[in-house]
Amino acid sequence: MPRLAIRYFASLRDERGVSDETRETQARTPVQLYEEIAKEYHLTVAVCALRVAVNDEFSTMDAVLKDGDVVAFIPPVAGG
Repeated sequence: MPRLAIRYFASLRDERGVSDETRETQARTPVQLYEEIAKEYHLTVAVCALRVAVNDEFSTMDAVLKDGDVVAFIPPVAGG
């Protein structure tokens, strides 16, 4: 089972209560990983609103994850 490092930013960090964690998962893609976490922790940010980075590079939600990857979920951020 792959072991991934996960980083949360902005409102996701607030909802999850941590800025990062390490997790073993059977998720093969960022979308599967987010759906797993969102269900477990009742996250409210819709997957379609997120950006994702894998190993510090913006990626797609259907990229194939490998053991040791670092996945960052980045929600929309309001500013002004």
